[in-house]
Amino acid sequence: MAKIIGIANQKGGVGKTTTAVNLAAALGVLEKKILIIDADPQANATSGLGVEDVQYSTYNLLEHSADTRVCIKRTATPNLDIIPSHIDLVAAEIELVDKEDREYMLKKALASVRDDYDYIIIDCAPSLGLITVNALTAADSVIIPIQCEYFALEGLGKLLNTVKNVQKIHNKDLGIEGLLLTMYDSRLRLSNQVVEEVNLHFPEMVFETIISRNVRLSEAPSFGESILNYDAESKGAVQYIQLAEEVLLKNENLIKN
Repeated sequence: MAKIIGIANQKGGVGKTTTAVNLAAALGVLEKKILIIDADPQANATSGLGVEDVQYSTYNLLEHSADTRVCIKRTATPNLDIIPSHIDLVAAEIELVDKEDREYMLKKALASVRDDYDYIIIDCAPSLGLITVNALTAADSVIIPIQCEYFALEGLGKLLNTVKNVQKIHNKDLGIEGLLLTMYDSRLRLSNQVVEEVNLHFPEMVFETIISRNVRLSEAPSFGESILNYDAESKGAVQYIQLAEEVLLKNENLIKN
């Protein structure tokens, strides 16, 4: 049965979608069967993996208006499928409000495909609305990307409170997979200070892998490719493979224990 990992931070521009796409692609390269769910109305994970002509999307998944398997599309990356997003997803936030079990719509929709994959990665919307609550209710754990820049920890408390509320009411088993430092530049004192500060405040929660600023990484989405497809030798590709290996090792150790 697939482990479901949400990639969440309501703060935009922290490398959330970059991490969702490239962690999913890296796990696929490491021969795990992966499904990525684009739960962001901006649909950046969808375009970032070169997926076009979206007929069925996460909107249909949340509305239960199409079978889950009908919503799944193949990508050019080995072992990686996607449930794409569409701007229609904005409407789901309003339409779900009156529904019973509105926080569980995604969880129910994914139940039928969990056995088909090793990992399901959800690219959450950059907000703490009902779509993100659905993602966290469906997830086993959450990865929180934090950029190594000014106000890095801004909004983190609010997100951790949302995680606590979801744990309390909807999903007691939701865990923090880890905090991921992104957009790191070793030449900048500020970047190094953020690394120190995050490790000081959240010991044991921070991934050893740090994602550096990387031109090839920022170019890849405009070509509709993950960094693993676009430039497998780049620093960004190497770092996301390291992150994927770290995630796999952590989960193998959990299973052993």
